[in-house]
Amino acid sequence: MDLGTMSLFEALVDDAGLFPPTALPMADALRRHRDDLDAGSPVLTHRFLCPASRLAELRAHLEQAGFPGAGPRAAEADQAGRTERADEAGRTGRAGRVAEPIRLGLILDTPEVPPLDGLTVELVEVPGGRAVALDIPARQFVEVTAAQLPIDPPPGVGLKIRCGGLTAAAFPTPRELGAFITHCAERGIPFKATAGLHNAVRHFHPGLGTDRHGFLNLVLGACAAVEGRDPVPVLTTTDVGELVRLAQAVPDGTAERARRLLVSYGSCSTSTPIDDLTALGLIGAQPAATGYGTGAAGAATDPATREEPPTR
Repeated sequence: MDLGTMSLFEALVDDAGLFPPTALPMADALRRHRDDLDAGSPVLTHRFLCPASRLAELRAHLEQAGFPGAGPRAAEADQAGRTERADEAGRTGRAGRVAEPIRLGLILDTPEVPPLDGLTVELVEVPGGRAVALDIPARQFVEVTAAQLPIDPPPGVGLKIRCGGLTAAAFPTPRELGAFITHCAERGIPFKATAGLHNAVRHFHPGLGTDRHGFLNLVLGACAAVEGRDPVPVLTTTDVGELVRLAQAVPDGTAERARRLLVSYGSCSTSTPIDDLTALGLIGAQPAATGYGTGAAGAATDPATREEPPTR
């Protein structure tokens, strides 16, 4: 594995398994997340995105999925360092697994942040284009569209952009997405992305009748922006070989600045980004988790990821 290239993709993908088009049931989404933690791919942030309105449902399934619950019992379990051991530790590689609390990204679909009762929230994604007052020590990302630019959030607050959805109209053009990235780069505003980024390389989706943005294009667009270049050309290209060459040529300093700018993006599949980057030769082969919704099983059950990984 090229460590320089890997830095472009480290901690890139948030787990958005609860969201369309995959929309896994809570129990299945948590089970997949647990398997991803066991596999430990560095491409994943190992952060679970959850609507604020579903926190009670989340709590009800945590312990069954192998996470400490929430509230006083969870604090005691965490302090004791509860450890689970598999019967065949040498074969499964799960010996000494510590049941750590789940790390959450909260999608604020309620009027305010509900009581967390011991849950660990790392970031809050806020709709509506305006920052809100938070009483928790979490990073805030305000969702905006390119049409709302220019916008300058309060210090310490980032922005979030939607790169697609369930209809063609939900996809911003490369020029709109490029304007958003440039806006953030010029003002030093970190941003997150969500929706539509199902594969590495920009491609036409016949079911939607439109081009879908590629997450590799997005990462390289951030690299262009921090170097003062227009990100639109790289956001537009569908040339797989050219994108791979560009990724392999990114200087370390540019990669570091680009990933401070692009914090992460949410993906309803956690296996497809890894599979695509592996197929392109941009990361080495990753260990596969076992269980529902990962690897080959995930591809079979996830309607958003039935496309073949790109070939070089």
